[in-house]
Amino acid sequence: MKTDQVEIYWTLLDGMDGHMYIAATTTGLCFVGSQNKSFEELTEWVKKHYPGSSLTENKEKLKYYVDEILEYQQGKRKTFTCPIDLNGTAFQHVVWEALREIPYGQTTSYSDIANKIDKPTAVRAVGAAIGANPLLITVPCHRVVAKNGSLTGYRGGLEMKKQLLELERRGSGPLSQT
Repeated sequence: MKTDQVEIYWTLLDGMDGHMYIAATTTGLCFVGSQNKSFEELTEWVKKHYPGSSLTENKEKLKYYVDEILEYQQGKRKTFTCPIDLNGTAFQHVVWEALREIPYGQTTSYSDIANKIDKPTAVRAVGAAIGANPLLITVPCHRVVAKNGSLTGYRGGLEMKKQLLELERRGSGPLSQT
């Protein structure tokens, strides 16, 4: 948790099959909300991770982030280039970086992530870190499934996870833009 008070800018992104709130600091994207959740999801996250910080609606400051997420949802983007500002523990950062290395259109298991970060017995801790990922879609935790291939928990809900995996399955061929 960061203790510095910062200005956090937010906007409502309309896309896929609904809307989501996204937020950024001056450093980068810091939050991508769950599909069709209320503004309270964002405010509660800010209270926990940036106590005392203010939230300011600013569609223009978030345009770059909105554009990248919409391009992804439209099948025009496989990777994200926007700056991010992840707020978490050192262990969470290691797990989130491993998530960012999962190729578009592919899935991996929690135990595979634990092995990748050289913590093979930390599967539950890996799961908790994945569950704490504040950047849905852009840090692709939706690409993590159970060892048997079944879909497991996702902050955005299993329906959103299914939609994202299907989008990537359909778009796993070459795109004009990355």
